[in-house]
Amino acid sequence: MKQIENVYKSFLQDCHEKNLRRKLIAIEPEKAGKIKVGGQTYLNFASNDYLGLKHHPKLLEQSRKYGEKYGAGAGASRLVTGNTPLFGEIEQKIASLKGKQAALVLASGYQANGTVLQALFDKTILKSSPTIVADKLNHASMHFGCAAAGIRQKRYRHLDADHAENLLSEAPADTPAFLLTETVFSMDGDIAPMKQLINIASKNQATLIADDAHGFGILGKEGRGLAEEADIIIGTFSKALGSFGAYVAASQTVIDYLIQRCGGLIYSTGLPPTTLGSINAAIDLLPELEAERKQVQRNAAFFRNEMNNIGWDTGKSETQIVPLIIGPAKEAMELSEYLKSENIWVTAIRPPTVPEGTARLRFTFTASQSEADIEYLVKLLKQYKKKRGPQS
Repeated sequence: MKQIENVYKSFLQDCHEKNLRRKLIAIEPEKAGKIKVGGQTYLNFASNDYLGLKHHPKLLEQSRKYGEKYGAGAGASRLVTGNTPLFGEIEQKIASLKGKQAALVLASGYQANGTVLQALFDKTILKSSPTIVADKLNHASMHFGCAAAGIRQKRYRHLDADHAENLLSEAPADTPAFLLTETVFSMDGDIAPMKQLINIASKNQATLIADDAHGFGILGKEGRGLAEEADIIIGTFSKALGSFGAYVAASQTVIDYLIQRCGGLIYSTGLPPTTLGSINAAIDLLPELEAERKQVQRNAAFFRNEMNNIGWDTGKSETQIVPLIIGPAKEAMELSEYLKSENIWVTAIRPPTVPEGTARLRFTFTASQSEADIEYLVKLLKQYKKKRGPQS
């Protein structure tokens, strides 16, 4: 055991020396749009609570009501005794919003991608090893799902539909083929070429699977997301919907299959009734939040333009997620600490979450931020840029 401890310690020391060591930071309750750490209140530019629903009274009220009626927890997996009627109600709503025959509620986004993909790519069921063509920058949970199924992906250049088509065209005619993408990429804020990918999948008889975690609630008609025409849609309730949990929406056949084979459903306790209450309330609120969606995109666009005007790289972002791509992890950490010293909370994202040499600050824009908050942030970044010179 001591020898193992020394190996882990060496790894941790290496992370520290490369400015890559992660730490858990305790936060305290605070109003929407803010975060309190160590008694200090900051403007929060790191939250995925895009519509500010985390504190919405309807979510809190319905969560309380469901808890009082059904208890604090599900008590078992959904296939044992944990499947309350609340699941079916949410699943019907999700299927309708996504234009699919059926849906399935799961525990978390990472778990959903990991266990749904593992089940779908099962070689013993498919009778052969499937061809998996995936965007190089897909979320880690999608890569994990492929690895868990024992499948080696063919990764296409980020957002390059032509490259994806070339890889798909090489697939053997007698094996199943799948095309994997996020709709909105979580670290870059850019959008997949969905229309092209839909056409490519159809042309090559491939199944298109889209992770709509950062599109659902905030983009598309009435916040329905950007994946409606994908064959299988995976997403979460923990971003724009302000709660927790995940879903997969697809044909009735696919959902029925997942009930038999998806470990994330079979071996996990169902979501607590309190969480289901907040999810249900958030779904019902979505059509009413068009003004908030427009405000978020307007603020993100303003920030992007201001940053580009002073020479900072925001990649291909066109959503509520806007990276400032710095490069070295140390410099990203320094900028993050500077902003914290000015009461702005934003996280430095470093490898292996993003590729080497692309450490960044990942800014997220929400309906809880005011124009004054954004103007203050822009002012600070302009001052920092001017102080550090053109190399920053």
